[in-house]
Amino acid sequence: MIKFPGLGLCFNINKTAFELFNVKIHYYACCIIMGVLIAIILCFISKEKFDIKFDFVFDTLIYALIMGVIGARIYYVIFNLDYYLKSPINIFKIRDGGLAIYGGLIFGFFVVIKRCKKNNIKILDFFDYTVPFIAIAQSIGRWGNFFNKEAYGTETNNIFRMGIDTQYGYQEVHPTFLYESISTFLIFVLLKKLQKNRKFEGEIFYLYLFLYSGIRMMIEALRIDSLMLKNIRISQVLSIAIFVVSGIMLLKNFIKYIYKFLKE
Repeated sequence: MIKFPGLGLCFNINKTAFELFNVKIHYYACCIIMGVLIAIILCFISKEKFDIKFDFVFDTLIYALIMGVIGARIYYVIFNLDYYLKSPINIFKIRDGGLAIYGGLIFGFFVVIKRCKKNNIKILDFFDYTVPFIAIAQSIGRWGNFFNKEAYGTETNNIFRMGIDTQYGYQEVHPTFLYESISTFLIFVLLKKLQKNRKFEGEIFYLYLFLYSGIRMMIEALRIDSLMLKNIRISQVLSIAIFVVSGIMLLKNFIKYIYKFLKE
């Protein structure tokens, strides 16, 4: 049972969506697959953006998705190593959750770079084309955490609080999955709009990194299940680094753009 007392909502949740050939398919997997499919469809509708063929984008996204899932799992396992060393077989139980988005983004990032270089595609053009759709995939995929009753935060009494049964009994907590889902959807809307009148190569990509890392930095401060290295919240530290670097790149390129505009 999951409640949203401030909103007057109550859900009786079952992790299993349906069975296929006696295999339980969880809502977690359904949310991720749905996010990917919608992202690809929207990507197709916006095809030929920046003179990049959709066929190349589609193939690259599939390769990046496969490696991204592997990377997301590796990242998660590394920072929960004590648990998985005791139960190695659980490493492969991805259906139960345990994917870290930053691991997926990092692995997917390198796949894109390799394929773009091989096919003489500008890397920043590719990212400017695709990152809005990555944001919408994240927004939808985050609901997998809702069905798994995971990725929530500390106790709160705000209007969006989520009531769940935890190991400590019934608690009303920050639904951090919801915060991130709403935030990434808004990022998608903004980037899609800005995509039409891009001012410089990398503008959409750098802005995605800047906005997402800034939001994630704040959300991580609320979560109780952050991936830790001793007392350090790994994803929060990574978010801070990305926020600073992408902010510098945005500022640098905007200054160049303004200087060029005034010179003309």
